[in-house]
Parts: sequence; C-alpha cells; structure tokens
Amino acid sequence: MNNHLTIKGVAICCSENDKLKDFGLNGIEVDKQLMPANLRRRASLTTKMAITVATEACKQANVNPADLPSVFASVGGEIQVTDALCLALSEHQAAISPTQFHNSVHNTTAGYWGILHQCYQPTTAIAAVDDTFAMGLLEAWMLLQQQPGDVLLVCYDELWPDYLAPPMGSYALAAALVLSNTATKNDLFTVTRPTLSKSSLSISPALIDFTQRSPAASVIPLLMAINNLSADTVIPLNVNQPQWSTQFGNTD
Repeated sequence: MNNHLTIKGVAICCSENDKLKDFGLNGIEVDKQLMPANLRRRASLTTKMAITVATEACKQANVNPADLPSVFASVGGEIQVTDALCLALSEHQAAISPTQFHNSVHNTTAGYWGILHQCYQPTTAIAAVDDTFAMGLLEAWMLLQQQPGDVLLVCYDELWPDYLAPPMGSYALAAALVLSNTATKNDLFTVTRPTLSKSSLSISPALIDFTQRSPAASVIPLLMAINNLSADTVIPLNVNQPQWSTQFGNTD
C-alpha cells in the first residue's frame, strides 16, 4: 500500500477570483472556448469552471485527459438546474425541459468532461456535505491503490439560489488536482490518505466563512500549503467536526 500520493498539477477558479487573493491564491479565468458550442450552450457555470481547472491541472501535469480516471466532488452539483426542475414540478407544469432534466443529475459535469475528451476511464461523482473534499481525496487515494498511474480530482460547487441554505452558494468555486502514485523527479509535493484528526486543527475565521459560502473552498488549505511550500504540515480537509486531514510534504 502506497500511503503517499504526489501532486502533479493544480488549478482553481472562483466566480469572484479576487476573493481568492485573501488566501494568497490566484484563480484562473473560466475558458468558455474549451467546450464546443453545442455543449457550451447547455453547460452551467460550474461545469465550465470545473472543466477549465481540470484542463489546466492536466496541462501542468503533462497528462492526456482521455487517459485519466476521475473523481468529481460537489456538495450541490447542478443545484440551479435541480431547483428549477423542482419549482416546475411544484407548479404542476405539464412539460419539463428535457435539457434541464438531462443536466440535473449529480454526475453532469463528469459526463461533460468525458464527452469533451472522449475519456472512457472510470469516474466517480461524490457528495458528502462538509466531508465532500475529504471523501473525494479518499476516493482518489483508493483508486490509486488498485493500479499505478494518475487520477484527476475536481472539487466544485455552483452559485446556489439565495433562499435555499443561505449563505451557502454565495460564490461558485472549482479546483482540480492531478494525483499520482508514480513519482517523477518533477513532482514536488505529496499528500497522505485522508484520516480523521485526533485533535482539532486551526482554521482561520475567514476560511470558515468562505467555506460556509462556497463548500468547495475546503480545498483552499491544501492549495495554500502548495503555494507556500509548507512541507510536513497537517492540512485540514473540512471545517466542521469530525475533522478530516492529510499530511502534506515534499518528495525529498
């Protein structure tokens, strides 16, 4: 069993990228041209964001997206579409949009990714409330125990209708990591299998607030550690109790 995974590529973007600067991170802009027009017209903001960061992480890792198994982790998934369908049903509308129905499932973004890159590798869609990013990382770790290679992990969440669970969903955010169990000389960082922390880890009030407004922001402490070269550090993977964590280090 290989407890350590190397990080080969990372990327993050937010509906308001300036918010990321408070944590020393630079978000990339959404590249709407990555998807052909027939897919782009149907895709939500969060799908476009997730595909943007996934593409950038693969580019950094110098891997072919078509070759990667993937894990897509999201608390709400296509929450805007799901909400619209529920409203239509509550109003007893006779016709439901086939496109909205098609886009309402939790693995919509994973499906668009597979279509875009003609990827036939296995994919998993995960939702686990506050533990979503931790469970996504754990799923990626388990996939890499079964065979050598790389895995794409994407953590993302949409803007939520403001009446559903305020302040949750105030910002849309997506982040992607390419993880591997086959280290190369160009890999700088490692993470271990997510575990339940034995003691409470310190999290800044600003990060707690941001995560309450954008669940996918649970990825930020790990990206901050990468950005700050914070080797040999225990990184929180969620903000509530029980708390999940990973040991972040370098490959030396």
